[in-house]
Amino acid sequence: MPPLDRLEEALDRVRSEFASAIGRSADTGSLEALRNRFLGRKSGLLTLALKGLKDLPEKDRPPAGEKANRLRAEIESALAEAEARVSAGAARRAPHALDVTLPGIAARSGAVHPVTLVRREIESIFLEMGFTIEEGPEVEDDWHNFEALNLPPDHPARDMQDTFYVEGGGLLRTHTSPIQIRTMMKVQPPLKMLAIGKAFRRDSDISHSPMFHQVEGLVVGEGVSMADLKGTIRLFAGRLFRGDLRVRLRPGYFPFVEPGAEFDVSCMICGGDGCRLCKRSGWIEMGGAGMVHPNVFENVGYDTEKYTGFAFGFGVDRIAMLRYAIDDIRLFFENDLRFLDQFRGEA
Repeated sequence: MPPLDRLEEALDRVRSEFASAIGRSADTGSLEALRNRFLGRKSGLLTLALKGLKDLPEKDRPPAGEKANRLRAEIESALAEAEARVSAGAARRAPHALDVTLPGIAARSGAVHPVTLVRREIESIFLEMGFTIEEGPEVEDDWHNFEALNLPPDHPARDMQDTFYVEGGGLLRTHTSPIQIRTMMKVQPPLKMLAIGKAFRRDSDISHSPMFHQVEGLVVGEGVSMADLKGTIRLFAGRLFRGDLRVRLRPGYFPFVEPGAEFDVSCMICGGDGCRLCKRSGWIEMGGAGMVHPNVFENVGYDTEKYTGFAFGFGVDRIAMLRYAIDDIRLFFENDLRFLDQFRGEA
C-alpha cells in the first residue's frame, strides 16, 4: 500500500475512534483524558499518525498535512463543544456551586455539656477518696430495683404514676441503687463504691425531668458510722463547691437505710447568712443518706453482725443547677445551642 494511502487510512481510524469515544465522555475529567489520548504531544493517536508524513514523497506531504490539520481542528472543536455542554449542565444542576478558590471556613468546636462537666468532677473527687466507679443496666427487674432495697410491695414508688414499666415485667430503674445491690452481690467488704448514671421517673417540671442523672455512694466495712458519712459528705461538698462548707443532717425516711437522713450544706453563695439561692435559710438541700438497713445486707449475703455501712445519693442535674445558677432543669435537655455555648472552655 502506498505511504499516502496508509496515512489516510490511519487518519480515518483516528476520526472513527474519536467519534465513538467522545459520545461516552460526560464530564470534564473524561474529556481531558480524551484530549490527551488523541492530541497528546508525544503519544496522542493523531500525533503518532502524523509521524508517517516523513515517509511520503515531497509532493504528497502538503495535501496530507492539510487533511491532518483539518482532523485536528475537528477534534478540538468537538472537545470545546463537549466541554461547554458539560459546564452548562453542571451550572444548571448546581446554581450555587462551591467556589473552590474561596478561603475555607474553620470548623467550630463544640462545648461539653454542663451535666457532663459536673459528672466528671464528681467522679474525679470520689476516685481521689478511694471510691470505685460502678455501672449497671438501665432496664432493671423488680428485685434489684425495689425488693432487694427493702421497699415493701405497697410502697408508692412502685406505682404506675411513678415508675416506667416495660413489656416483660421489667422497668426503667428509678434510681442508681440497683447498681449497689449488683456490686455487693459480687464484692465482699470492705467496699467503697460510687454508682452514677441515668435514672427514670414519671416527673416533669422546672426542677424535675423524666430522665435525670443520679449519684449514689456506698461504704461498707467494720465500724463504719454516721460520723464517717458526715465527714465524707463534707469533704466532697467542700471540694466540689471550693469552700469550707458545713453539713447538716436532718431525720428522713428511706426504706433502705436506718437511721435515715436528708443532708444539707451551708450555702456556697452567702456562707450561711441567707440569700435568694438558699431562700434565706442559709442551707442548700442536697440529697438523702443514712446507715444501710440490715435487711439490705441480708439480701446480698453480708454479715449484719460484722459489717455496717452508709449510703448517700443526690442528683447530678441539681448539682449542675447550683454550680451554674440555672433555674430550669429543662434547659439541660432542650439542646439550645445558645445555652450550651456558654460552657465553651469549661472542660
